[in-house]
Amino acid sequence: MKKAIIVLLLVAAIGAGTGAYYKFRSVPEVQVQTAALTRGDIIDAVAATGTLQAVISVAVGSQVSGNIVWLGADFNSIVHKDQVIAKIDPTLFEGQVAQNKANLANNQSQLAKDQVSLAYLKVTLARDEDLRKRGIIAQDALDAAKSAADAMAAQVEVDKSQIQQAEAQLKQSQTNLEHTIISSPIDGIVTQRSVDVGQTVQASMTAPQLYVIAEDLKKMQVSASIDESDVGRVRPGQDVVFRVDAYPGEEFHGTVGQVRLNPTIVNNVTTYATMINVPNEDLRLKPGMTANLKVQVAHKSNVLRVPNTALRFRPSVDVFAALNQPVPPEVQGRGGRGGRGRGGNATATGAPAGAANATAAAPAAGANASARGGGNAAAGGGDAAQNSGDRQQRMMDRFKGMSPDEQRQFIARMVDRGQDATAFEKLMDQSAPKKPAAAPAGTPAFVYKPRYGGEQNNATIDSLFAPVPTVDTAGRVWTFGDHQLKAANVRLGITDGTFTELISGDLTDGAEVVTGVSGLGSTRTTAAGGGGNPLMPQQRGGGPGFGGGPGRGR
Repeated sequence: MKKAIIVLLLVAAIGAGTGAYYKFRSVPEVQVQTAALTRGDIIDAVAATGTLQAVISVAVGSQVSGNIVWLGADFNSIVHKDQVIAKIDPTLFEGQVAQNKANLANNQSQLAKDQVSLAYLKVTLARDEDLRKRGIIAQDALDAAKSAADAMAAQVEVDKSQIQQAEAQLKQSQTNLEHTIISSPIDGIVTQRSVDVGQTVQASMTAPQLYVIAEDLKKMQVSASIDESDVGRVRPGQDVVFRVDAYPGEEFHGTVGQVRLNPTIVNNVTTYATMINVPNEDLRLKPGMTANLKVQVAHKSNVLRVPNTALRFRPSVDVFAALNQPVPPEVQGRGGRGGRGRGGNATATGAPAGAANATAAAPAAGANASARGGGNAAAGGGDAAQNSGDRQQRMMDRFKGMSPDEQRQFIARMVDRGQDATAFEKLMDQSAPKKPAAAPAGTPAFVYKPRYGGEQNNATIDSLFAPVPTVDTAGRVWTFGDHQLKAANVRLGITDGTFTELISGDLTDGAEVVTGVSGLGSTRTTAAGGGGNPLMPQQRGGGPGFGGGPGRGR
């Protein structure tokens, strides 16, 4: 009897343990990761790659053919304007000069001889005319003398033209002789030498290249290729930060000098060449280096920042079920399991602010307003005043993000409606464009100027490169308190890929926002496995939940 009772107790204990296991196994161990809102700088930048090059590089060639007999410069040689840097064998050209000089002298002698003959024929003609008047000679003799004089006068003119031709040939041969001595056209540094002494150069079709001379390597340029999707946000005068492999971890600064309007299409990818001016006083940057650069489109200092992982987080129905929380209407309308890339979650993996967020915000706002109901009404005038002040502050925050033209239009609409726009006018005066900040200490800057032609038409440049418009977008983040997820609609500004500027919303400094949820794998396993053997591992284990991202578990 005792043995039977012991067996029954053991069976009951095992059953109770198994039931407790199943009971606690069905309770999900959910962990919610959060991150705090912080203040700091946000830089919206366009990333690109480019190649360093000299502002002006001149390829020095030869206009005549011949053998190189002397070189006066080598790689990295510093040369000055009109300095002789190469010589070509002048023997053939000296012979041509001597021959043309002899031809010129011969033509000049022939002219002198023909001029003497012409003078004699003129005297003979005058004498024959006198004899004809006295009837001593016939008219035929006078005509012959006159024809001979005219023929000699024509020959004199031919001699003069031959002299001009000989002078031109002599000048050409002298010019070719002078071209055998090659001089530097600019002050600079030799970056390339293409010939050696004894080498023959042929200039029959194109001028052979002897040297490449960079004018001044203390002022360089980065020729960057900006994608067509980003070129609309690049403007002359914007700051640029770049790095080169030669100096890892060190940043160099430059300024956008010119956005060239000539597109380059490679494999159906369109890019635009953008020239970035770079000071190089210490000559550390070398031509041809690859620069990984970021063009700073917008820069905000000491602004409230929200992590982009919080903007991408979208709770699913499973999350609310695990938290024993009713599913909000905006999540029910989305359908699917939430997470990434389904239905209304199209913005989960893209930009944090978009049309889907704005659409989902409307029912959430209506539900919140209905839930508050009479509570707000009972609060009386104090809450109304507070709401009015918050609304005014949000309007002013949005006003700061507008362009000058949009600000003027906003004030005009307020005046037309009979509203007081004094505060916005003062804010507009305070936010008027100021002079750009000075470059970092020890970094001399220079302004881009066209190399050829006159000054550019400012009106045309302004119309082509209008100021970059400021756009704010709608978004939603989730907070976690009292074991409940709550949605908060926000207005967002610029982003640097990690953080996004928070323009307005019901959040303050230090507020915690949800970046991810983990621990949902056990719930799914229980639902799928049913009454599986508790001693056998499940095939579908746990893992990170939806949203993911750094934060603190709760």
